[in-house]
Amino acid sequence: MAAIAPDRTIGIVGAGAMGAGIAQVAALAGHRVRLFDRRDGAVDAAIAAMAKTFDGLVAKGKLAADKAEATLGRIEPAESLADFDVCALAIEAIVEDVAAKRALFSELEAIVGPDCILASNTSSLSISALARDLEHPGRVAGFHFFNPAPLMKLVEIVSGLGTNAATTEILCDTARAWGKTPVKAISTPGFIVNCCARPFYGEALRLLGERAVDAATLDAVMCEAGGFKMGPCALMDLIGHDINFAVTNAVYAATFNDPRYLPSNVQSEMVAAGRFGRKSGRGFFAYGKGAENPPISSEPEAPKPAQVTREGEDERLEPLLARAKEAGLFVHRRPATEAGPRLLIDGTVLHLSDGRSATQRARDTNENELVLFDLALDYASATRIAISVADQATGQAAASAAGFFQAMGMAVSLIDDAPGLVVLRTVAMLVNEALDMAQHGVASPEDIDLAMTLGVNYPKGPFAWGNEIGLDLVKSVLDNLKRHYGEDRYRASPRLNRLVARESAQ
Repeated sequence: MAAIAPDRTIGIVGAGAMGAGIAQVAALAGHRVRLFDRRDGAVDAAIAAMAKTFDGLVAKGKLAADKAEATLGRIEPAESLADFDVCALAIEAIVEDVAAKRALFSELEAIVGPDCILASNTSSLSISALARDLEHPGRVAGFHFFNPAPLMKLVEIVSGLGTNAATTEILCDTARAWGKTPVKAISTPGFIVNCCARPFYGEALRLLGERAVDAATLDAVMCEAGGFKMGPCALMDLIGHDINFAVTNAVYAATFNDPRYLPSNVQSEMVAAGRFGRKSGRGFFAYGKGAENPPISSEPEAPKPAQVTREGEDERLEPLLARAKEAGLFVHRRPATEAGPRLLIDGTVLHLSDGRSATQRARDTNENELVLFDLALDYASATRIAISVADQATGQAAASAAGFFQAMGMAVSLIDDAPGLVVLRTVAMLVNEALDMAQHGVASPEDIDLAMTLGVNYPKGPFAWGNEIGLDLVKSVLDNLKRHYGEDRYRASPRLNRLVARESAQ
């Protein structure tokens, strides 16, 4: 197969942000584009906005003036859908409504030629459902761009039950020709990104609902320890809580109320109150002139530890211990005990979380002065860490742990004793979700990792992250979360169970 030739015309229905963005991408690749919208003045407004964008790019030296003029000249308003008769590809970017999209495709099928591909920019609707009433469902596929389409590299190519393999390959090649990175998925609720990303929001909302941490501190931990470019609270504010909540509800309903995608009362209340985020001026955070937001919670400065003892080996902690030595902390070594690998800080026991609460772990291991710390993307460079303290511990335990991390230049956020803390439980759920998607053939592990790094800018793909921290830790976290909450939400994927069992047998 090959990409659609640049001399072929592309038709786009819908001149909103996504439709106009896709039109710009196709025109920059050399195609003539026919842009149609039933709203009066929508196409003219979209073209005017593109002209303004091009003027800005030319002024910054990022686009040649002659190329800008030529590109804009290739985008023309369509008077009606009848103008799509010459198109090799017709892309719909209209309202997220199955009936509306299905009706549009029925109209287009009667107009376009037999070789024209009908593509939907839907972010989550069933491609099989959209193609249901068509005579030739084989030429229908998802062609899901991410906003803003001219800048975002990822495109999800989604096959319905009737989609021909040739259709998928032509769209993949076309996406590459347009400077994009395609990933292939089968039609399933949320496709790759909108499904796999649900735990990123869901675990944050659960922690907020349990009052384990505030929004500002949660986001700080996710960014400064977890390496995410934006925390889940700020990201939900950016997306819009009305939109994010609607997507979660759609995935929850489409998966027959799978508890992994259970919507949150925290977000439901925000939507009910009209706190949609940036666009309404208020979400988890306030926006606009004079907006003030609560500070990030950090522990006060504590004394540098007099003694650090390392018992046992854990490769995950090597970067942290190397950093401790660079900070002038002498780390004593001892063999492991029955409690497993751990650090002793002036009488306080310090463990990387395994998904148990600190209180439960202290009870299980008879280590009363126990503090748990969270996962970090890179302990050698993280600027913040989250800790939780067992109920049995004295007040000195938190200070001892804080002093240890602060001696290495890290801010310390003490959160309530929530199992799995913040980063670790979120990453474990993301890894599990990805493994389950691969188990069900939604997409390949390689495409899932590509989608999550390019589509939502995660610092690592879930497969890469799971392999780095160890699938045994991921399973331990999930099993302990399930034990704590008693919910199927935290069930381990059969693929995860199989992989861990295979590793144990080797």
